Amino acid sequence: MRYFDYAATTPIDSDAQKIWIEASQRYFGNSTSLHDIGTNASGLLDLSRQQLADILGVRKESVVFTSGGTESNILAIETFLASRNRAKNHIMISQTEHASLANYVKKLADETGYEITYLQHLADGRIDLEHLYDNMNEQTCMVIVQHVNSETGVIQPIIEIGQITQERGIFLHVDCVQSFGKFPLQTICALCDSISISSHKVYGPKGVGAVIFPKIGELTPPIPNMTHEAGFRAGTVNVPGIAAFITAANAFVDQQSQEFSRVKTLRDLCLNQLFEHDVDVQVIESSYQSPYILALTCRGLQGQYMMLELNRMGFCISTGSACQIGKQEPSKTMIALGKSEEEAHQLIRISFGKHTTEKDVQNLCQCIIEIITVS
Repeated sequence: MRYFDYAATTPIDSDAQKIWIEASQRYFGNSTSLHDIGTNASGLLDLSRQQLADILGVRKESVVFTSGGTESNILAIETFLASRNRAKNHIMISQTEHASLANYVKKLADETGYEITYLQHLADGRIDLEHLYDNMNEQTCMVIVQHVNSETGVIQPIIEIGQITQERGIFLHVDCVQSFGKFPLQTICALCDSISISSHKVYGPKGVGAVIFPKIGELTPPIPNMTHEAGFRAGTVNVPGIAAFITAANAFVDQQSQEFSRVKTLRDLCLNQLFEHDVDVQVIESSYQSPYILALTCRGLQGQYMMLELNRMGFCISTGSACQIGKQEPSKTMIALGKSEEEAHQLIRISFGKHTTEKDVQNLCQCIIEIITVS
């Protein structure tokens, strides 16, 4: 099978896997235990925290390790709710957020009466900044925006949004699960109040992630008297998984610029191959685009049909966000961009990674062309 679903998850890096096994054997202690084995685990955890802080340009105290992007997203929201001015009950969120954020915010609206504004998008997929600015009010307590969309790869204007929220004293959470390791995030960390990241998107193990609170000293933990992660999270810390995560992240970040250029070349190759054969595909993209994700629609063909046919031919792609596969609803991202339900159901996502080769791309394109031609 040729793998083109790196936006869903990545295979674990071999060095990260070795560290995971070694740390599980040698640093298995609870990092809060006072005996030597616990102290050793605590030392490895502290080193991992510092290395992640160095990647992001924040203080190590800002790093709170979690079980992944979903927990990081929810923990960020709960922390802001615990830290907000109680008079403020207005949340602004983009229409294309990850399910963990969208569903949690809906729960807040349904059960606690929070006022929610769903931010409008321009035709190219980016947040309409004028709509954001015009709909802020004195009760706005937080803004939630994904950095890179997981279905289309569109990059949001986080710098501009961060400047607006800082001026107004409004919390800003940014889901960076699809951008961590692929883009420099130091400037974003300086302008937002939290970001979420995940290990398995950067060739680390599943079940590990982090939420970064650059101004953690000004925040209130959502549950009082917790002892782990500076009081912001309950539960024994997964030290071996964290060590493997940071090993994979360091290796990925070290090759960031080279890999970015290589993947962009692969994406361009894929598009050129398809356009040269004049097949009826439409590219969902903007001028602000991650090269790691290519979103396409094939007119008249359901995305699920394309996915299953390509799987039969030996290729793994997606019909959109991995957290929505198996559901019958059309892509909410496509609907937010003004596409019809028919077009939304036609979406396929091709995502590239460090094991993708030019030959893989050429073979994939040949199969896509064959499916469209035969159909």
